[in-house]
Amino acid sequence: MSDIVKEFNDYRARMNDHILADNNKIIKRIFNLDTNAYQKGALDVKTKELLGLVASTVLRCDDCIRYHLETCYKEGLTKEEVVESLSIATLVGGTIVIPHLRRAYEYWDALEQQG
Repeated sequence: MSDIVKEFNDYRARMNDHILADNNKIIKRIFNLDTNAYQKGALDVKTKELLGLVASTVLRCDDCIRYHLETCYKEGLTKEEVVESLSIATLVGGTIVIPHLRRAYEYWDALEQQG
């Protein structure tokens, strides 16, 4: 199951390198803004990651959901905290979010299995 984690991270790293190699100033600034937005500020990193997870789920972006799930896992968030956040996302996003919720559960399970 943890193959999905490795495949996602390998693909993401490879494609980010490819995109950034074009040296487009706007894209580089967007990547930088994204990185800096999730740093500790008035809100801690865990809270920001949960906010990102909820927004990504409502917007139905599986890559973003996986990214935020992995960061939540690395930050030490519990499954209960993540699931509660995903429940809010499902409430806000409606039933159209359920397929993304399924994949989120699958990815979280893979993160736990890889330890």
